[in-house]
Amino acid sequence: MAEPLGASARLAMFDVVRTNDPDDLNGQIHVPERAERSRRVYTYQLQDRALWRMRFEQPIFTLATRGTGAILASYADSSFATVVSVDGDDGDLYCFTTMLAGQITLAKGGAVTTATTRSGLVWRPGPGGRLSISDDNARNNIFFKVADLETALEHMLDEPLRQSLDFEPGLDWSRGLTASLMHQLDFVMHEFQREDGVPSSPVALASLTDSIISLVLHGARHNHTARLASTGDTAIPAYVRRAEDFMRAHGAQPIRMTHVAAAAGCSLRTLTSVFRHFRGSTPLAALHAIRLDLAHDELARGIGEASVAAIARRYGFTNATRFATAFGRRFGKTPAEAARHASIRMVARPADAAKPR
Repeated sequence: MAEPLGASARLAMFDVVRTNDPDDLNGQIHVPERAERSRRVYTYQLQDRALWRMRFEQPIFTLATRGTGAILASYADSSFATVVSVDGDDGDLYCFTTMLAGQITLAKGGAVTTATTRSGLVWRPGPGGRLSISDDNARNNIFFKVADLETALEHMLDEPLRQSLDFEPGLDWSRGLTASLMHQLDFVMHEFQREDGVPSSPVALASLTDSIISLVLHGARHNHTARLASTGDTAIPAYVRRAEDFMRAHGAQPIRMTHVAAAAGCSLRTLTSVFRHFRGSTPLAALHAIRLDLAHDELARGIGEASVAAIARRYGFTNATRFATAFGRRFGKTPAEAARHASIRMVARPADAAKPR
């Protein structure tokens, strides 16, 4: 299968492995992962034996990976049907697969699940897993550490987990929060392809990580879904004040919602509850608004030589268009207008000071 148009440019920020030799797909491959001391081995086997001695001018397999912060993004494509077996130690990553072409079938623990362009797959690479990959196949994979997901879930439930997190493998992209999750996974992959995207800003990446992990836990079904849905609200206003003070003091830093909850002195579930009750929003939305306020204040002061783009990036806004839209919605003017008004005031001050009083 030829690479999609422009794939080389889109994968410029990734570590890319390509092969046009079928022998490379008949043996063990140590796939790069963020997991330290991983002993997982992926064994690939082409299904059509007639292909084993052939050679191709174009790549028949591509694997591209980029890990930044707590997220690992991966793109893979393959021209011919392949079976991948996983052996070694238990996986400490969860993989969310979105199909771009073809299909993949996962067989693990006696269950069989197929992902297509209309459905996704969530799985934990580890011993006993077997993937059957179709001809002309392309997919995006977004990996999260199990520990990060379980820690976030404990904060949401406000108690330790009695059982390890275990997702249902199938993802129906057509409904509810699962559809929203698909769009967010696509957004993550798009940003990881950009040199100046969210991964280039630790502040923006921390917020994105919190947002998508929350959506993963609410949008993909797992063994704690019922408990998560039944959690009640607790209203403690002091938590809101302490959280907002912490956000303002650290708005230009890559803080996570767990940091905010710790500063407020409560669990992440409680923090979410009180913000919904007293602010009508989420803590992440509040942090976004506070960062807009901080950027506005810096532009309005007109201090220093920093450009609008530099100030926006300082507070985690990597997309100029989205920043300008959010800024205009909140303040009724563009970032450039705020900076221009500040410059006019700075120029006018000497003349004002010379006037008789």
